Amino acid sequence: MIFVTLAKANNTMWQYIAKRLLHLIPILIGVSLLSFMLMWAAPGSFYDQLRQNPQISPEQIKEMEAKRHLDKPFYVAYSYWLINAFKGDLGYSLAYKMQAGELIQTRLWNTFILSFFSMALAWIVAIPLGIWAAVKKDSFVDRACSTIAFVGLSIPEVLLALLALMLAASTNWFPVGGAQSPMYDLMSTSERFWNRAHHLVLPTIVLAASSLAGIMRYMRSNLLDTLRAEFVTTARAKGLSEGWVVYKHALRNAINPLLTIFGYSLAGLLSGAFIVENVMAWPGLGRLTIEAITAKDFELVVATVVMATVLLVIGNFIADVLLAWSDPRIRLK
Repeated sequence: MIFVTLAKANNTMWQYIAKRLLHLIPILIGVSLLSFMLMWAAPGSFYDQLRQNPQISPEQIKEMEAKRHLDKPFYVAYSYWLINAFKGDLGYSLAYKMQAGELIQTRLWNTFILSFFSMALAWIVAIPLGIWAAVKKDSFVDRACSTIAFVGLSIPEVLLALLALMLAASTNWFPVGGAQSPMYDLMSTSERFWNRAHHLVLPTIVLAASSLAGIMRYMRSNLLDTLRAEFVTTARAKGLSEGWVVYKHALRNAINPLLTIFGYSLAGLLSGAFIVENVMAWPGLGRLTIEAITAKDFELVVATVVMATVLLVIGNFIADVLLAWSDPRIRLK
């Protein structure tokens, strides 16, 4: 009987995951269509810049546009792009003179590294601080944690990134911008590792700041609500120590709701990474998107926006799956 129940639960969970994955397809198609439409309607293009080059004839430019089907009506050009995208071809970057997919792949890794370490830092610091603030409610510790949260949520990421750059420039403790030093290729393996880590420190702290503050406040609020619950009062009435009541009974129930914001915090980090990357010159997907928009590199803009959307919907998908895993009522609906 137990095995039958577990099998049904697993089947329900897999059905829920399959439905959520199917929902992602129209979202990605809609974003790609909207991006394509906006770039199509925007005045000017990279081809206009090429027309000003006397070394490139009008016939060559027409041939380049025809190759990417940009000389056809909007719906025809988008249809060709969408078919090629399903085949793995996201277009060609005229500004960088390489396939958009290959270019995105190199930048995507940098964005992933920055987001991963920022998330790890935010959760590793926020959870203990939130627990500490709830256990020491209304004490100096609680007020100090509330101040940290207030500062983290109040200061915009743009301003925090600029302050971090000022600190790096005035103290020379950290490099100013970039993901590696100019002499990176001449370094040994260990030197390359520490060089990359050194460049990663400031962007990671800046990106983690707002997430850390939000998660800490959420953890404190959840734990305080749980400590007022009847089952916690019952555990105390049985004579259990306060530490055992908090960490064995209350904490397990208070930390479950945080699973639901895990994926959403990932999505928030990815969107925040776009700001941090551009201010701090981190060579990630966000900076590439701005560079493509500035250069009016048509297909690269569409490809980067779609890829950024993929990362965001993956974050939301993870949140939905974690929520369904922790609460069976969600997947049964």
